[in-house]
Amino acid sequence: MLKRSAILCATLLVMLPGALLAAPITTLPQHAPFVSTLPVRHTLPPFFDQLEKRTFDFFWDTTNPANGLAPDHYPGPSFSSIAAVGFALTAYPIGVERGWVTRRQAAQRVLTTLKFFEDAPQGKAAAGETGYKGFYYHFLNMRTGRRWPDIELSSIDTALFMAGVLFDQSYFDRDTAREREIRAVAGKLYNRVDWPWMQPHPPLIGMGWTPEDGFIPHSYRGYDEAMILYIEALGSPTHPIHKDAWAAWSATYPKFWGDYYGREQLSYGPLFTSQYSQAWVDFRGIQDAFMRAHHSDYFINSRRATESQRDYAIANPMGWTGYGKSLWGLTACDGPGNFAVKADGKRRQFYGYAARGAGIVGTLDDGTIAPTAALGSIAFAPKIVIPMIEAMQAKYGKSIYGRYGYVDAFNPSFHDRNVALNSGTVVPGVGWVDSERLGIDQGPILLMLENYRSGFVWRVMRRNPSIRRGLERAGFTGGWLDGKPATQ
Repeated sequence: MLKRSAILCATLLVMLPGALLAAPITTLPQHAPFVSTLPVRHTLPPFFDQLEKRTFDFFWDTTNPANGLAPDHYPGPSFSSIAAVGFALTAYPIGVERGWVTRRQAAQRVLTTLKFFEDAPQGKAAAGETGYKGFYYHFLNMRTGRRWPDIELSSIDTALFMAGVLFDQSYFDRDTAREREIRAVAGKLYNRVDWPWMQPHPPLIGMGWTPEDGFIPHSYRGYDEAMILYIEALGSPTHPIHKDAWAAWSATYPKFWGDYYGREQLSYGPLFTSQYSQAWVDFRGIQDAFMRAHHSDYFINSRRATESQRDYAIANPMGWTGYGKSLWGLTACDGPGNFAVKADGKRRQFYGYAARGAGIVGTLDDGTIAPTAALGSIAFAPKIVIPMIEAMQAKYGKSIYGRYGYVDAFNPSFHDRNVALNSGTVVPGVGWVDSERLGIDQGPILLMLENYRSGFVWRVMRRNPSIRRGLERAGFTGGWLDGKPATQ
């Protein structure tokens, strides 16, 4: 059963009908002027070393070595998610830097992946194609790499895939035949994406297209995870979109700006919207027009969003089991299923895969916790993430942690054994525990752990000329773009 489409058509439809709850919003004095500090290298307790290695192993072990396609979910039969492939392409060099695989092994896996996409068929046909106009279908057959039935050509998922492509283009910089080919094929893949074609309502970028129905009627309009999409489209050397696209995309920011749990911020409930773009792009100390006007940057904004989610859990307005400073984290993730059952003494509505979150616009919360929500924010707010993960591991680790790190989600309030679950099982004394791990949720865990520890992914991506060009055309200035040290 398909559970994810265009990463939930980007949180445009993030809150399900009837699921909006009044979110406590308080007004505090204006925050102090924008201040940044110099970067440092961070150490973590030994458990986090093991967690990072196991999360890397998820990508290394479950990807099809014949074509580089990474599964959407594991274990069990799965289609490939091209967004998960983007995370996998970034995972391999992390493995090199950590000594888990050799540079030669990683380069060969990367080259296999890139050459598959270089040679895969692109066309308008409803079946037998991998993509069209340089974009790719959101889900592909893991073996053949062809379109999974009825799935859309996805702009955001293509952008997440391309983030991995551009990362490898910059990382594999040695003068060897294999690494020269990686750079050449990566450039070919990125340069053939016809970004303006995916603009049925310019200057905005559309969400997707299908051969059967044409363009999806919705376009990406901030604030959400589409920063990486617009930056890549603006930075293209061959098919760039007009530079006014960023202003159009960010025009709705005032809708999402305010004080949430005492912190002034751009707020959008699910934490993946803060994490996906920032897993690759270093926003520390660089500002676009909106952030300059509000004396902040996107990194600081994501710290505030993370801290506010923790405070939402402490307040626990819906009374879910376990919520507090030692258990929090709402984002797009698996869930028990779409039904209403009795839990915590009352009848409750639960969901399957959904974009759970808490923010100014609204809240979708059914008691389901996703470890990726906090771990993907470790670089933003380590002081609250690290102790939370340690407490969660101590209490729930035996049930939710295994060979490939954390399962996608669990729900301590859900104990009903009489309904057909989407996935997972009910563990006595624990609650619902997922049986799957999702590539798009494993990715932020791995990349952000490494960014917190060393800044590695950010450092490599800062070297990519297309990323720099996209940021500059979007109006970003300051920080590392102006030759100053990256800030934290």
